[in-house]
Amino acid sequence: MITGSPQMTWCPPFWTPPISTASRYGSHGAFYRYKNSMGKSLPLFYIYDSYLTSPEAWAHLLTPNGPHSIRNTPYDGVFIALLVEEGHTHDILAAGFDGMYTYFASNGFSFGSSHQNWKAVKNFCDANNLMFIPSVGPGYIDTSIRPWNNHNTRNRVNGKYYETALQAALTVRPEIVSITSFNEWHEGTQIEKAIPKKTPTRLYLDYLPHQPSLYLELTRRWAEHFIKEKEQWLM
Repeated sequence: MITGSPQMTWCPPFWTPPISTASRYGSHGAFYRYKNSMGKSLPLFYIYDSYLTSPEAWAHLLTPNGPHSIRNTPYDGVFIALLVEEGHTHDILAAGFDGMYTYFASNGFSFGSSHQNWKAVKNFCDANNLMFIPSVGPGYIDTSIRPWNNHNTRNRVNGKYYETALQAALTVRPEIVSITSFNEWHEGTQIEKAIPKKTPTRLYLDYLPHQPSLYLELTRRWAEHFIKEKEQWLM
């Protein structure tokens, strides 16, 4: 995670149940906490495929009056749901989530991952006291594991795709931008250092003619830009 306010976070493709996570790691100094609208510093959880569970079931846990509510308990947190379809915005609100994120690094893959929809989603979130966390990525190619999915491939364009996504995210003035991802090599979204590499079954993407650290440098540059932009928003 790049620290400071606002934040840019790595976005993992999985989640650990919040109760077991909080019980095991909650007292550790490195456990990430986010200050919510009430001024409480709480653990922040991204919940992947949250839409597979009904809003009614989530509301049992995440609304203050739910029969099994964890609000205002030691297991409370800031819970961020995955936005895929447009209708998920209302489901996420009804479920009691604190916000939504878009995850997919392929612009146009889903309603949520389409840059052109982020302004409308941010307006919905602002009107309903929800966080909107747009997710950006350096490109996308998963045909080594999903040969049929080449239509969702997004070329890196020597870093321009990443910067376009970051600019689109900053345009809607979010509190947090999530990055998909640091090391998803099989989906071509890695931003860690890369050099040319080939195996008998796979050719890994590299960043030539740029340096191996290209995307880490871009990430740092845009994080600094993000902080400066946020200072202007608050003026």
